[in-house]
Amino acid sequence: MSPVGILVKDCDMPKVSAARIKPKNDYSINSVEHALDLLEAICDEGGEARVTNLSQRLGMNKTSVYRLLATFEKRGFVERGEDSVKYRLGLMAYEMGQKLLSRMGLLRKARPSMERLARHCNESVYFVVQRGSEVLMLDMIDGTQQVKITSLAGRRFPLAATAVGRIFQAFGPRPEVDGKKHLEVKMPPLMAADELDVVRRRGVCVDEHSFGEGVTCVAVPLLNAKGEVVAVLAILGPSYRMTRERIETDLAPELKDAGHVVSAGLGYVGHYLRRKTI
Repeated sequence: MSPVGILVKDCDMPKVSAARIKPKNDYSINSVEHALDLLEAICDEGGEARVTNLSQRLGMNKTSVYRLLATFEKRGFVERGEDSVKYRLGLMAYEMGQKLLSRMGLLRKARPSMERLARHCNESVYFVVQRGSEVLMLDMIDGTQQVKITSLAGRRFPLAATAVGRIFQAFGPRPEVDGKKHLEVKMPPLMAADELDVVRRRGVCVDEHSFGEGVTCVAVPLLNAKGEVVAVLAILGPSYRMTRERIETDLAPELKDAGHVVSAGLGYVGHYLRRKTI
């Protein structure tokens, strides 16, 4: 069916010669591309950005940047800071992001477990997805600690550099070559195949400082009915609170249990079957 739900037959469609059909890339509108690049640049700044910096970063003249910012400001997608010379994302951008997140079935299923985990552990809990060679910190539930890590929601990090990325590598697809399975992703220097095997057996990965100096991360996979990793659940907190003893006796078991609950909701029964055979 067509996108509007109407069945369209070949005879109903006008005949278009192959020479007139443009490649998808030819339909790109430069002005829209520039506008989206500008929004992404403001988002990547993590706070507020000056016109001069945006102009230099994007290779656009200041006049064009000002005009785009004025349009976005009028529609509520950006707003000026208190000094009126810096710009940040506006409430309309936040509102659209929240609407998108609320419609994501996977995140919707994970959020109750994230909220319980944040209450029990009183640390920041993240829902992370893979985007090519990077991981995206898609959503976060914060704890009530006075000393906490600055929110990383919306930030991207290299796949190979974090415990979260190593979970994606360890539980990612391993196509068969000559009867043996091999990882599709390129191995980082400090994470060889045997180390990824250890991560798979333990079902959890821990690292320090990859998200910033003095930050510790504990991560577990979220698996679908086919046993494929579709997202990662992670706890992040200050290293002085995230001691090895606390991770082993408290945080890792709680996080793995939450991961099992979410994975079961996605149709994965492997955790249950393993418990039955022990």
